[in-house]
Amino acid sequence: MKKLVLAASVVLLAACASPQQEQVNFAPKATTSAAKVVENKSMSLSSKDVRTAQYVALLDNGRSNITPVHTRQNLRIGIENALVNQFSSQGFQVTVNSENSLNVEVQEALVSVKHTVMENDMTANVVLELTAENAKGKLVKTYTGTASRSGLMSASNDDIETVLNDTVNLVLKEIANDKELQDYMKERF
Repeated sequence: MKKLVLAASVVLLAACASPQQEQVNFAPKATTSAAKVVENKSMSLSSKDVRTAQYVALLDNGRSNITPVHTRQNLRIGIENALVNQFSSQGFQVTVNSENSLNVEVQEALVSVKHTVMENDMTANVVLELTAENAKGKLVKTYTGTASRSGLMSASNDDIETVLNDTVNLVLKEIANDKELQDYMKERF
């Protein structure tokens, strides 16, 4: 029994001593439409994350020490939920089974951070690919968002969070305002 208590204590202490992974909040905001584009055209929406790694930021302090930063929320699900709200506000009815499908592929979502004690430089890249498809045809579009930000002092998690969310929101806004995508879905869905 003493060995079991000792082993449990060692495991507990090791867990407390191990460094915690850096995490940021991911909260994309849908660009909702005041006017409906269509009236209750149904579509199914699916998504997948094809990034090679699940972190959303890399912190480089210049001393051969690069730290990955993850989101507390699932990035793919956050983007999918924002798009559901976006398309619902445009008049589309998102259902599970529809002959009209929209597939979202998260290809990149990364904030590269180079920082020292005195300054930081952040560069964000977000790439989403949308495929609108049914029996009448298929439209594939890639949306890219980039942002740069510099500041004094080292970058905080709040700074990284702001840059990531703002860049994703820019891409969502571009999708919401894409007339070619709207016209395609209006005519073919």
